[in-house]
Amino acid sequence: MECRPLFHAEREGVHLAFGATPDFGRRSVGYVGSSDGWQDLKDDFQMNWEFQRAEDGNIALTAEIDLSRGREFVLGVAFGRSAQSASTKLLQSLATPFEQHRAGYIKQWKRTLPPPEMDLSSHTGNGGGLYRLSRLILLAHEDKVYPGALVASMSIPWGETKGDTDLGGYHLVWTRDMVKSASALLASGQTATPLRSLIWLACVQAPDGLLPQNSWINGDAYWHGKQLDEVAAPILLAWRLHQANALGLFDPWTVILRAARYLILHSPVTGQERWEENSGYSPSTLAWVIAGLVCGAEFVRQRADEKTAAFILDYADWLSSHLEEWTVTTRGELVPGKPKHYIRINPADPDQPHVLSHPDSATLHIANGGGAHPARNIVSADFLELVRLGVRDPHDPMIEDSVAVIDQVLKRDLPQGPCWRRYNHDGYGQKDDGSAYDGTGTGRCWPLLTGERGHYELAAGRDPMAFIRALERFANEGGMLPEQVWDDAELPEARMKRGEATGAAMPLCWAHAEYITLVRSHKDGRGFDCIPAVHERYAEKKTQSHIEMWTLAHQPAQMQPGKTLRIITGAPATVRWSLDGWKSVNDTQTNQNGLGCWFADLPSIQLKPGAIIQFTFRWEDKWEGRDFTIEVA
Repeated sequence: MECRPLFHAEREGVHLAFGATPDFGRRSVGYVGSSDGWQDLKDDFQMNWEFQRAEDGNIALTAEIDLSRGREFVLGVAFGRSAQSASTKLLQSLATPFEQHRAGYIKQWKRTLPPPEMDLSSHTGNGGGLYRLSRLILLAHEDKVYPGALVASMSIPWGETKGDTDLGGYHLVWTRDMVKSASALLASGQTATPLRSLIWLACVQAPDGLLPQNSWINGDAYWHGKQLDEVAAPILLAWRLHQANALGLFDPWTVILRAARYLILHSPVTGQERWEENSGYSPSTLAWVIAGLVCGAEFVRQRADEKTAAFILDYADWLSSHLEEWTVTTRGELVPGKPKHYIRINPADPDQPHVLSHPDSATLHIANGGGAHPARNIVSADFLELVRLGVRDPHDPMIEDSVAVIDQVLKRDLPQGPCWRRYNHDGYGQKDDGSAYDGTGTGRCWPLLTGERGHYELAAGRDPMAFIRALERFANEGGMLPEQVWDDAELPEARMKRGEATGAAMPLCWAHAEYITLVRSHKDGRGFDCIPAVHERYAEKKTQSHIEMWTLAHQPAQMQPGKTLRIITGAPATVRWSLDGWKSVNDTQTNQNGLGCWFADLPSIQLKPGAIIQFTFRWEDKWEGRDFTIEVA
């Protein structure tokens, strides 16, 4: 009896079966680049090879379908833990009429449509088509074996240049991207996936509050960079779920306390900013940290712990009070008449907490081949997160001047609408000749930045519809939003068209999340992500800090007069301090709060400029073995 012609592939115990109705006429398997189907077809467009087996390599399957009996055919793919399991599932599926499969598929996806009150079609530019599709794309990126885990993209950037040994890619869980996706789903009325995502993060979070830079869907860390915005992200997601009354029976208390404690003990210098390339003082990271701490204080206050809430807010106030000092240059040279503006990042090393870099004089080494440049002359739109979350008013002169600078340096007017590059001298993107990024290239425009700009325009009291329509035009024929679009002269030979996708990731969930959230914000007339308590405290009341914070992670050499010096530790200690060069000494015991932090306030308010405070620690029965100094200046 003649067998059905199928494909069978296996890797690490997972089996794949692939077949068709009517059956394949020819089949072949080969090694990519040497014996694959493209190598066979490219000269005479005939399938001449029928290799039966290929092992231990990057392989490609090729099949021929006989269209002489009609131009309609059905393809099927199945997976299993054995060849028998996979082939059984495949043949069972092919035995069911396609129309029946299609009806069931449509019926199941209709269950995911937004509720009538969340049909935001009238607030889009294309009748809601991309809004509905974006919602489904985000849902499709949630893993079905590990619920709640949303990967950044099922695509691989410049996948045509990647082999089996190139692990990672965008099919990993980045906390920042996942929270963006979960928040967008929440904005569209879907609550189940965001809650599952928060619980997934709770199970991945380390006891000290740290979250890995990214993870496989099973929670195993892949890269191990430390990103403070990702530590803050679960607090923001928990707050949004709480506001939507969608936490169910899940109590995020432990997640919030751990994250808040980590942020206080390890900020303000982040090991990596949101582009995962440089360490230092990042405006966007600090925006997330400040907003996360304010939301954390709100949760603590609900537990009637006013002292701990005040402690958290004191720290957030201190961060906000130093924002411009850390991240604004006064000597920018990019745009005449605009010397004061936010920079992309003020570089600093978390392992050298006593070294304070200055945004006017620091040098930034761009991690992806962009070279070394004065940090004051590298800009990005990252500071807009300060407005989005409510930390700064959109009409703040520093914000407006910074917007003017990025518009001259990073903005590109494309046929679909305005778009922005991540930062100047970015090397992550398609090469100038249109070839694939291979570790070097030119950073192109990111559609998600068009969405972020739309949120800023809405916060500033302007209509964001032009940015909604631009995002819709950046989508390809299938409705997929790319990570980057080509923004130079067209290169027909390299298939690069202005405003259309490059070889970067597509779809990018972050871009689709940005679109959904902007549509919801347009409907509400205010930013969905803006946190009222943050906006009231900083954008409206402009709350300042009267405390100077000192931690082992951040050891300033100077402090302003008239402020209390607060020393924060992660364990109980005795602080031995002196104001006269150790001629006399004082001992102060640290106090614990509900976060598991200890702190001591030293009486520095009355000290005059030039005064020097020296101190050290005794940890149970062991001295620190070094002195620390801070000058009132």
